[in-house]
Amino acid sequence: MKMGEWPENVGIVALELIFPSHYVEQAELEAYDKVSAGKYTVGLGQARMGFCTDREDINSLCLTVVTKLMERNKISYSEIGRLEVGTETILDKSKSVKTVLMQLFEESGNTDIEGVDTINACYGGTAALFNSVSWVESSAWDGRYALVVAGDIAVYAKGNARPTGGAGAIAMLIGANAPLVLDRGVRATHMKHAYDFYKPDLMSEYPTVDGKLSIQCYLSALDHCYQLFCSKSQKLLLDSREDERFELRHLDAVLFHVPYCKLVQKSLARLMLNDFVRSTEAEQAEKYPGLETFKHVKLEDTYFDRDVEKTFMTQSKGIFEEKTQPSLLLANQVGNMYTPSLYGGLVSLLISRGAQELAGKRVALFSYGSGLASSMFSLQVCCDASPGSPLQQLVANLSHIKSQLALRQKIPPEEFASIMEMREHNHHKAPYIPQASPDVLFPGTWYLESVDSLHRRFYKRLPMSS
Repeated sequence: MKMGEWPENVGIVALELIFPSHYVEQAELEAYDKVSAGKYTVGLGQARMGFCTDREDINSLCLTVVTKLMERNKISYSEIGRLEVGTETILDKSKSVKTVLMQLFEESGNTDIEGVDTINACYGGTAALFNSVSWVESSAWDGRYALVVAGDIAVYAKGNARPTGGAGAIAMLIGANAPLVLDRGVRATHMKHAYDFYKPDLMSEYPTVDGKLSIQCYLSALDHCYQLFCSKSQKLLLDSREDERFELRHLDAVLFHVPYCKLVQKSLARLMLNDFVRSTEAEQAEKYPGLETFKHVKLEDTYFDRDVEKTFMTQSKGIFEEKTQPSLLLANQVGNMYTPSLYGGLVSLLISRGAQELAGKRVALFSYGSGLASSMFSLQVCCDASPGSPLQQLVANLSHIKSQLALRQKIPPEEFASIMEMREHNHHKAPYIPQASPDVLFPGTWYLESVDSLHRRFYKRLPMSS
C-alpha cells in the first residue's frame, strides 16, 4: 500500500491462542465441593477448567502468545507498527503489559510501536481490536501490521463462582486484505454504569460479584446491541431489500462472550426472542406457531422468566447447535478466559468448521465487559479457501489447538485448591520466588522466574522442545 491509500478488507490476518497446561475436571470439583452432581457440568455447561500456578501471570501469558504467533506465522518484529493489550488482570497501576512485551522487539530494533493497555473487565480485548482496526484504516497507518493481545487469569474465592474461572491469552494480527474482514458501519455498542462485577481491592485477584445483576446486565446489553446491530445491518447488508427484516437467519454463526456455556445457550435463545418481539402478530403466527401466549411480552420483564427462557431455548435449539455450539469448545474445556473469551469462540469455530465450510460466511460477535461495556459486530469470511490462501493458512496455523488440549495435565481438586490458596497468599508479594515447577508447562512457554524487592518481575522461556 502507498501512504494515503485507503486499505481494503481490514481485519484479522492471523490468530494464536494459548491456555494453561493444567486443568481440573468440573465433575470432580462438584464432588470435592460437595454440591449436587451436574451443578457445574450441566447447570453451567462446563467440563474442564484451566488454571495457572504461581509460575504464570498476565505478563508471561502475553509474552508466550505473542512469541508463538510471530514464530508460527513467520512474522518479523519489525513488521509491527501498533501493539495494544486488553486485560483486566492488573499487576501494576502504572506500567502496562504492552511495555513488558517490548522486550521481544529489542533484537529487531523496532521501538516505533503505538498502543498501550486497554482496561474494562472482559471488554478490553474488543476495544483493543477496534482501536487497531481504526489505526490501520487511518492516516496514521504506515503499512505495517497491528497486533492485538488479550489475556487474563480468571480466579474466584471459594464458593459458587470459582467453577466459572479459567485462563488464557490470544494474539490477533490485524491488517489489510485479511481473510476475516470486519464489516464496516454495523457495529453496535451499549455502555452503562453498573456494579455487577468489579475489582475494588487492588491487593486481591478476586472480584466482587453481584451474580443476579450481572446476568441481567449481560442480557440487557445483548438486547440493546442486537437491536441496533440489526437496524444498521438492515441498511448496509441487505442492500435494497427494504421489505426484508434483518434477523438471526441472516447470520451464519453467532458468537458470544462466555462467562459459562449455559448462559450462551440462553443468549442465543434471547436473540430469537428479540426477533419474535420485533415481528408483527401476523409474522409471529407464521414463523413462531404455538407461541401466541407470548405475543405481548416485554423484553425488560423476561430476564428471569423461566417460562420464556425455556420456551425459546427449546424453539432455538437447532439454530444454537448450528450457529453457536461449535464456538464453545474452548470455553467448555478451559473456562472463562475473560478478554480472550469471545475470540476463543472464534478460534473454536474456525477449527470446528474448517476453511472450506466457512468461506463466504458472516459471523456475528457479541462482546461484554462488566461495569458495563458491550458491542455487537460482524465479520465476513473471505471466499477463497483454496490451498495456500490466507484463509487456509490462518486455519491451518490453528490446527494444533485440539491436540494441545489433549496434552494438558489433569490436577485433582485437592491440589487445585492448594494452588489457589498459594496464589491468594502470595499475590503481589515481593520479593518472591515462585514455588511451582516450570517443567510442567508447555514447551516454549514464558514463565515468572522471580520478583525482586522493588516488585520488578523477571521472566524466562522454556525451550520449544521438551
